[in-house]
Amino acid sequence: MNSEIIGLTDWLKTPPGAYLLAWERAHFDEAVSDIFGYHALQLGLPELDALQANRMPHKWLALSSMPGLPLQSSLQGNPLHRMEPAAISSPQVALLTDSAALPFPENSLDLVVLPHTLELGRDPHSALREVARVLVPEGRVVISGFNPASLWGLRQRRDHFYQRLGYDEFFLPNAGDYIGYWRLRDWLRLLDFEVESARFGCYRPAFDSQKWLDRFDWMDAAGERWWPIFGAVYFLVAVKHVRGMRLLEPAWKARKAPAAAPVAVANKNPASR
Repeated sequence: MNSEIIGLTDWLKTPPGAYLLAWERAHFDEAVSDIFGYHALQLGLPELDALQANRMPHKWLALSSMPGLPLQSSLQGNPLHRMEPAAISSPQVALLTDSAALPFPENSLDLVVLPHTLELGRDPHSALREVARVLVPEGRVVISGFNPASLWGLRQRRDHFYQRLGYDEFFLPNAGDYIGYWRLRDWLRLLDFEVESARFGCYRPAFDSQKWLDRFDWMDAAGERWWPIFGAVYFLVAVKHVRGMRLLEPAWKARKAPAAAPVAVANKNPASR
């Protein structure tokens, strides 16, 4: 597997790539199915339709580039009013844009999903700040990424060491900078995000063959129980909070009338005296 020509797209066609993709597809479906709103955006990884289980009326798939096409935005002005919803169940690319300069106004999207987008992008800090800008207050971001503190991450570091000796093959795609889970949590906290849920997955060893991956399928259940933070991939859902904002109850909500206090009444009947 040559590091210069094999990227994430080709790696996902390998047995470990298909194994990871199936795990992520199930967890994206579970996470986004109960997130409501009007506008949702997926940044990157067209091989995975991360929004297929979401029921928002307007959904887009955005890529930073496509083979043979220059980097440019396909939207002008306000895309929320100029573009029809993209049916990404195929999935189809709705727009080309830089993840650090999204063509959406502030506080306009209810959900953004980032499947391996940050670690494979040129500037993950700027991309995450841009996501915070376009999300509405209480909007959600769903992120997946490779876990450097895993069996897969250890093999990747070993491969980098062997590269100095002329070895030019890597188990994982040799692109971008893999971001640790706790490091990502710190970035989210600085942008006023609160992590609602998080989990790890894909505990089988870093094998290239389907035969050996199947032999170690028991490690998925064992890993979740005994070493949960060492899965090959992490998955989290975070909500954007705005400081000083307080959600108000609907004006039409009926309020209970205060109970009347008992009042003593004097007996005015002289016959009873």
